[in-house]
Amino acid sequence: VQLQASGGGLVQAGGSLRLSCAASRNVLSITVMGWYRQAPGKQREWVADTSRAGTNYADSVKGRFTVSRNNAKNTLYLQMNSLTPEDTAVYYCNAVRGPVVSWGQGTQVTVSS
Repeated sequence: VQLQASGGGLVQAGGSLRLSCAASRNVLSITVMGWYRQAPGKQREWVADTSRAGTNYADSVKGRFTVSRNNAKNTLYLQMNSLTPEDTAVYYCNAVRGPVVSWGQGTQVTVSS
């Protein structure tokens, strides 16, 4: 699966952004789709994911971020509200299909204080 992430940008603290991740194949065939992020000098961390079993969120984003997917458009979304400077990072989408894990190229999110 090829993934193309988009929607990042510069936003002030308290603002919102919506990230998109377009998949090259029908997302119904993908077991889990999710978002990760990597801040400067830090390891990549899991943010949220969605599967038939439901959605899951890291504690740091719970209540502020919402992950969803549009099966008809083969696209995964991450709605990010009440952003803080601590959310500044490169955001990556990924997809798990059987033993294969695919990653998008990342999109930069910068939150100014």
